[in-house]
Amino acid sequence: MSASDWFSRLEAQLEEQLESFLSANPEQEQLLRQQERLERQQRLRRRRVDLQTSAEQTRAELLHLAGEIGEWERRVERAHAAGAGELAARAELHVAELRARGRDRWQALGELGVAFRKLEAELRAPAEHETSAAGEARAGEAKAKVNLDQAWADFETQQELERLRRNQG
Repeated sequence: MSASDWFSRLEAQLEEQLESFLSANPEQEQLLRQQERLERQQRLRRRRVDLQTSAEQTRAELLHLAGEIGEWERRVERAHAAGAGELAARAELHVAELRARGRDRWQALGELGVAFRKLEAELRAPAEHETSAAGEARAGEAKAKVNLDQAWADFETQQELERLRRNQG
């Protein structure tokens, strides 16, 4: 018998014993399921923090790119005004590259937003199944905060998009 066979058998035996124990002790099964839900919620919350951090970094990159684009657009105008056509053309290519990077970062931010909304829905799902009055109150407060947070994030994103469009136009 190989070590992996032995391990597989041991794992199967332990799983059977756990199922027997939980069948004989439904309160323990309930506690186990509750603990699993809590651990899942904690993982989801950590993922949410990671997504928020990534979104903030992406927003900062977009702001930096917008500033760079504006600076290089002014340089293009100065080069054209000074009759330095070759330099202006090279600067225009650089602006186009910066805009392409900006579009990529903008798309990445949108993907983060989709992932964040999906995660928020997963976080809300268990709260919507709570039956106690306290649980419903907590869920309502959390949902209101999430709705406000999401509305604010959408507002900031829209403002940034409008500002970038103005800078590019």
